[in-house]
Amino acid sequence: MKKIILYFLVIGLAVNVNAQELLCTIRVNSSQVQTSDRKVFQTMQTAIYEFVNNKKWTTTNVQNEERIECTIMINISKQISNDEFEGSIQIQSTRPIFGTSYKSTLFNYLDNNFRFKYVEYQSLEFSDVTHMSNLTSVLAFYVNIILGLDYATFSEEGGNEYFNIAQRIVSNAQNTPEPGWKAFESDKNRYWLAEDLMDSRYSDFHMCMYRYHRSGLDKLAEEPDDARYEITESIESLKSIYRNNPSAFILKVFFDAKSDEIINIYSEAFPNEKARIVKTLAEIDPANSSDYQAITQSSEGGR
Repeated sequence: MKKIILYFLVIGLAVNVNAQELLCTIRVNSSQVQTSDRKVFQTMQTAIYEFVNNKKWTTTNVQNEERIECTIMINISKQISNDEFEGSIQIQSTRPIFGTSYKSTLFNYLDNNFRFKYVEYQSLEFSDVTHMSNLTSVLAFYVNIILGLDYATFSEEGGNEYFNIAQRIVSNAQNTPEPGWKAFESDKNRYWLAEDLMDSRYSDFHMCMYRYHRSGLDKLAEEPDDARYEITESIESLKSIYRNNPSAFILKVFFDAKSDEIINIYSEAFPNEKARIVKTLAEIDPANSSDYQAITQSSEGGR
């Protein structure tokens, strides 16, 4: 009896240690498509779920509770043919903050250039050395962005391995007819996301991601004043990127994920902290400058 219990305990531990990296919610919305056969969208959703969640994306041993929580929403606006579809893909990922129940958004992006083929019941195949299908290449691209951003918050430049893979996926897709992969199509697409993440001119972004989360958010509950200082310094470091290239895609990616969070972080800050961060944010994220005024208008918390 003891041997049987030990056997199942070992098996259970093995499954737990080798858990996949992502815990991803997948949604396929086809409400805009006029068709009598809606089953294909359900099988599509199931196939994408299994591809993203059941594939081992790294060599890291991951505990079940360490899986990265994320959401992928695919909105299909047009069915071009029996097996070709067009629409958008929205990706969001979060990171738990040490000592709290709070989950910080790391990535929140809407990609409107998503065209792909899907044959019902055909297995989804992917290779990082060749472009096999646009569906799996786009999914794998964003999985590696999710992984890279998460790893970047736990060690300096910790996400570069995955950003490199994302850039390789972009390179493999240069001869495909589907949009979103080429530099000349837009200054804010998959090409430029991978390019910016690996551009040495923007290395301060990686320092910011690490310092903002490990020295800032992870310590905010226990040492709020010191943690806020670290967050302020990390955001200040993004000035170098803005002054080098005000339209850098990497800045939009950061603030699309962080603007609301930043406003909340400084709600209890000292007046001088509020004034400093609002001035910085007005410079490097002018698109949200009016929203940041809420920081100086919030309660001083008795300070």
